[in-house]
Amino acid sequence: MLRKPLELYIHIPFCAKKCGYCDFLSTTAPVSVQKRYVEQLIEEIGCQSAHYPGYTVTSVFLGGGTPSLLEPNQVLDIMNAVKGHFPITEDAEVTIEANPGTVTVEKLEAWRDGGINRVSIGLQSSDDRELKKLGRIHSYDEFLKTYQRVRQAGFANVNVDLMSALPGQTVASWKTALKSVTMLKPEHISAYSLILEEGTPFYDQYHGHPELLPDEHEEREMYYVTKQFLHSHGFERYEISNYAKPGYECRHNIGYWTGAEYLGLGLGASSYIQGFRFCNEKDLDIYCRLGMGDNDVDSHLHREIVRLTEKEMMEEFMFLGLRMIKGVSMREFRKRFGAEMEAVYGDVLDRLLKNRLIVREGACVRLSEFGIDISNYVLSEFLL
Repeated sequence: MLRKPLELYIHIPFCAKKCGYCDFLSTTAPVSVQKRYVEQLIEEIGCQSAHYPGYTVTSVFLGGGTPSLLEPNQVLDIMNAVKGHFPITEDAEVTIEANPGTVTVEKLEAWRDGGINRVSIGLQSSDDRELKKLGRIHSYDEFLKTYQRVRQAGFANVNVDLMSALPGQTVASWKTALKSVTMLKPEHISAYSLILEEGTPFYDQYHGHPELLPDEHEEREMYYVTKQFLHSHGFERYEISNYAKPGYECRHNIGYWTGAEYLGLGLGASSYIQGFRFCNEKDLDIYCRLGMGDNDVDSHLHREIVRLTEKEMMEEFMFLGLRMIKGVSMREFRKRFGAEMEAVYGDVLDRLLKNRLIVREGACVRLSEFGIDISNYVLSEFLL
């Protein structure tokens, strides 16, 4: 029987300290709560697997929060549960997010034993003053020690997260961050711009105070410097904010952008299966008390269940797929929806082509360089 590919996202919601800019579902918690959570997560893995017998897992992503906070045996137990309940392809990409200052030799050995083959390290900045303003718990020196440990443990696929447009950041300090990271020769770099999310301490502190942040001109210069500098060091941009050495693009995230099916496990984790979007219970205390062995676990674990209409699927195909630098395929659109892209989006395509915001190359449509500059506007045009 041919099995369908499935991506797994496993949410670890715990942090040593909540950063002021973060709006992810994460929190600090005592060791006892973390232990109970991991036990419940393993129960969920077993329970959920029974609902998806026709799938094979192609990628696993342990995100958070800070998954590297967990003890070595906890991560190993989670991965053994995944391997024990889901069929996994031999070449599956298995990523864990890690923060500097939370990684030990013992943890790295357990990760390797559990089948993890990719580590994503949250650096954000190489300037200790900027890190302090962000509320990060680590220094740049601690990042270097963590990176060295990861390499010495044998991990050959490493991502480093960087963030631009930070409070007090200059174009010069951003260039220094890029230089510092590329010298280490990671396989992948994610370079995001700070977004002030409503409801976070950063929003309260900086919204309405643009003088405390780099101005629009500086932010645009940081953006152009990123693309040019990383390209000159062998990193190709394959998505608006992601750069990789050839062959090291993050397969798990590409799945999100191209409409792959994925199952979220753990607190608040989101899923997209057979045209349905849903997420798990978001209250930590309630999640940890759910009866995962119940036959009707779906009814009290899953929340916000929505069946996407064909129109919504078309919209997502376009505005998620166009984040990819290579763009979207007109043939794939026809294959998925039984309609020509021009028949659905003809007026939008004509207008954006005329304004040089998109480019058509053969059977593909992609954002132009100008279109990437104002991507939020361009992508919103594909909402029907």
